[in-house]
Amino acid sequence: MATKKAAATAKAEIPAPTAAETTKPATKKPAAAKTATASVTTANVTISLPKAAVATAKTVVAVGDFNNWNVENATPLKKQKDGSFAATLELEAGKAYQYRFLLNGETWENAWDAPQYVASPFGGDNSVVFA
Repeated sequence: MATKKAAATAKAEIPAPTAAETTKPATKKPAAAKTATASVTTANVTISLPKAAVATAKTVVAVGDFNNWNVENATPLKKQKDGSFAATLELEAGKAYQYRFLLNGETWENAWDAPQYVASPFGGDNSVVFA
């Protein structure tokens, strides 16, 4: 009987787990990382000159707000099958951009189909496109 009593005593010495020990600890989800970058929405805008405006032009480039009016960084237009020249620009949406075309590196021309024109500080007008 002593053996049964020792076994009973041994069982009694091991405490039963408490409710807190049997409950799974709450797992925290890691906080989402915040980024400091702001997304900029862009829009593709096609600018062009009809064949009648560029009949003798070998090269046509666009110069304007979108390239800081830098002729050396001008956007080249591609000659189309119908003889016109066109280019598609990826511009920040919600803004207006002034520009002009430079034909053969010599002659300035406005877009014939620009939705708006504004006076240029150098005389004449600049074409305006909205992105």
